[in-house]
Amino acid sequence: MTTPSTSSTPAAGAGATARPGAVLQILFSVAFVHLLNDCVQAVLPSIYPLLKQQFALSFTQVGLITLTFQCTASLLQPWIGLFTDKRPIPFLLPAGMCVTLGGVALLAVAGSFGMLLLAAGMIGVGSSTFHPEASRVARLASGGRFGFAQSLFQVGGNLGSALGPLLAAAIIVGRGQGRIAWFTLLTLLAVLVLVGVSRWYGSHLANAPRKAALHAGPGLPRARVIGALAVLAMLVFSKYIYMASLSSYYTFYLIEKFHMPVGTAQMYLFTFLAAVAAGTFAGGPIGDRIGRKRVIWVSILGAAPFTLALPYADLFWTGVLSVVIGLVMSSAFSAIVVFAQELVPGKVGMIAGVFFGLMFGISGIGAAAMGHIADVAGIETVYRLASFLPLLGILAALLPRMESAKR
Repeated sequence: MTTPSTSSTPAAGAGATARPGAVLQILFSVAFVHLLNDCVQAVLPSIYPLLKQQFALSFTQVGLITLTFQCTASLLQPWIGLFTDKRPIPFLLPAGMCVTLGGVALLAVAGSFGMLLLAAGMIGVGSSTFHPEASRVARLASGGRFGFAQSLFQVGGNLGSALGPLLAAAIIVGRGQGRIAWFTLLTLLAVLVLVGVSRWYGSHLANAPRKAALHAGPGLPRARVIGALAVLAMLVFSKYIYMASLSSYYTFYLIEKFHMPVGTAQMYLFTFLAAVAAGTFAGGPIGDRIGRKRVIWVSILGAAPFTLALPYADLFWTGVLSVVIGLVMSSAFSAIVVFAQELVPGKVGMIAGVFFGLMFGISGIGAAAMGHIADVAGIETVYRLASFLPLLGILAALLPRMESAKR
């Protein structure tokens, strides 16, 4: 199948053309691999204190490692999504995971800052090939519950991101860089699962009927669609620059401000990331029920009071506020992706690639910039400046009401 309609049409009709049990199994499979993928990726920021000490890195260099990973994880995604909208490549999924495997192996033996950057880049390339196609498979297996499917897929990644620091603390911290090699086993498991997913994906594309009528858009003028996509991009900007301040520098913040040991700080990071996973899972189904615009509005702007309070809180309230922020802010992304896919129907892979790419790219740029600010003005200044970003959630008022537009 080589035409755009063939590759994207099954997204709407998956529930009608495949056995529900098999489809649900595929949906849970891609969510599970997302867990493994993001768990492995989360090892990188989790061992920053170890790498900073071993390689005598500055905060700016730590930020550059994140920037390398996030940029390679972002720049390729839209192009891969656009290409596979026209020519789906089911076995691109396990192939990309093999690149991640090589990056993890290199990270375990890296002996210089340059090798660390190369390892981070390889892990990012693997991520670029995984996310657009896996997001498309999740939509194919949704049975029409697009918000639920995207949330389940995304929560797999969030759970992996939460487990990464915990496993890093148990396996790597205090035992040396070589212990990173244990995480190649998780990557190998992901490759094996993706081989099965790719077989289902390929046969589904070959057998699914064309249903062009299901590609009808929301009936908005082109300029309105472009404007709505720009608003969604700004919301991703505000959300993920702030989230980068927590995911990349939260342990340093706790260690510096509250003199907390590394292991305890990583447990706080795990708690925050677990809250992110819970919020992500809730966001999609809620958006299916009450509308995605409401979820986006509440998720980003609603987090502002808590982010503004965080830099001035004591240790107890820092833990509480970080959990609340994780729960509230994380519910937006699934709603944003599905909202954008409904704005531009028939371009599931491209839209997933663009918004996952924005997520990674913005996080990387934000992490690098915040690392420089931390070197110059201190880590606490980073949190005071970033706390204002969720106020950009007011822009959600400019988004169209998709239900009204479709009618």
